[in-house]
Amino acid sequence: MIGVRIEPDLKEEADKIFSMLGLSPAQAITLFYKQVVLYGGLPFSVGIPNEETLEAIRQAHTGEGLTEYSSFDELMAEFDNA
Repeated sequence: MIGVRIEPDLKEEADKIFSMLGLSPAQAITLFYKQVVLYGGLPFSVGIPNEETLEAIRQAHTGEGLTEYSSFDELMAEFDNA
């Protein structure tokens, strides 16, 4: 049994993602613990992103600066022209 306090907004966001993945919060936490045991530590790197990375993350969240393509061929044509 684990009891923790989580910021309500953070919990709500995470719970939505767990739901989309078909996981309950308890299943997600169990999965995290199993990965910690499997990896012998955190199953992801922990670091502080630089300003460029933070800006890229912000843009990804807001959709700013993204380019849409109607097909894979259209995307590839842009790379061929570069």
